[in-house]
Amino acid sequence: MNKNYYAILMAGGVGSRFWPVSTQDFPKQFHDMLGTGDTLIQKTFNRLANLIPKENIFILTNERYNDLVFEQLPDVTERQVVLEPAMRNTAPCILYAALKIQKENKDAVMIVAPSDHWIEDEAAFTSNVQQAFDFCSQNDALMTLGIQPSFPNTGYGYIEYDKSNNSDIKPVNQFREKPDYETAKEFIAQGNFLWNAGIFMWSVSSVVDAYKKNQPELYQLFKNGIEVYNTEREDDFIRENYKKAENISVDYAIMESSRNVYVLPATFDWNDLGTWGSLYDKLDKDKANNAVVNARTLTEDASGNMIRTKGDKIVVVDGLQDYIIVDKDEVLLIFPKAKEQDIKKVLQKVKSTFGEHYG
Repeated sequence: MNKNYYAILMAGGVGSRFWPVSTQDFPKQFHDMLGTGDTLIQKTFNRLANLIPKENIFILTNERYNDLVFEQLPDVTERQVVLEPAMRNTAPCILYAALKIQKENKDAVMIVAPSDHWIEDEAAFTSNVQQAFDFCSQNDALMTLGIQPSFPNTGYGYIEYDKSNNSDIKPVNQFREKPDYETAKEFIAQGNFLWNAGIFMWSVSSVVDAYKKNQPELYQLFKNGIEVYNTEREDDFIRENYKKAENISVDYAIMESSRNVYVLPATFDWNDLGTWGSLYDKLDKDKANNAVVNARTLTEDASGNMIRTKGDKIVVVDGLQDYIIVDKDEVLLIFPKAKEQDIKKVLQKVKSTFGEHYG
């Protein structure tokens, strides 16, 4: 294991499209969404540990999830858990963590990885990250892993790379916003567009320099804490200053405005597990194409359903096609898969009608 390799595991999101399983108090990354025996954050941590020393994997999360992190990752220490006292998107927290790592090891090369993605071929993932780390160790580069698009998805941003470049690692021409369907089809037809998976790699010096150039105010805000980072006084500084940070993503903050951005087309299958439908796509199905997690089912004239319960509950379904059926404690969700993007709106209605604790 290379002592200069580090990871920032992003684990602060709520995952509201996975309600009622995912809630503000217990979001999806802390659940075993796939029924494998491991939660998503556990799977991600173990995947990163194939290449990165366990003690160099930092978990970046909201302070309300501190106890959940230590419950599910009992080997990590307080040094490795970086807590956000306020929600401020990805740019502030990545800069904060990068400055902490730089103070500890100026030669660090790091990956930023979401905690809730599905990656089946872990050997290919490790190989891709190693290739990126080798490149970032020798070049002033901001890198990302791009996913080969399998269909014209309108739910992801896209990365356009230089198609004239024949090397594995491509210079990025530009990042593109989530497109409409026709534009997504055009992207795929051009052949040099990849899905943006939000997985980044860089040397700590390159990323800190990028913030310094492109986000001077944000950089100065967190640079003011250099003296206290990794000491007992760090918490006081962050509580006082973190809320002053702009609410901005790392894509907007540095990736879209930097000229030294590169992408490696990934060689592994990937799914961001953003919705019940995306989970359905990755699960094994029964003869009627129902995907089932935990439950024991008896189905009649029922197909294409996503069924999830706690434990070994018996679920009888007759006459339903393409529905999400999720049972959790006091909530039962029966909802058309075609309308899954509306689950966030339904959650707001539930909270306003029955109380905040249901979300």
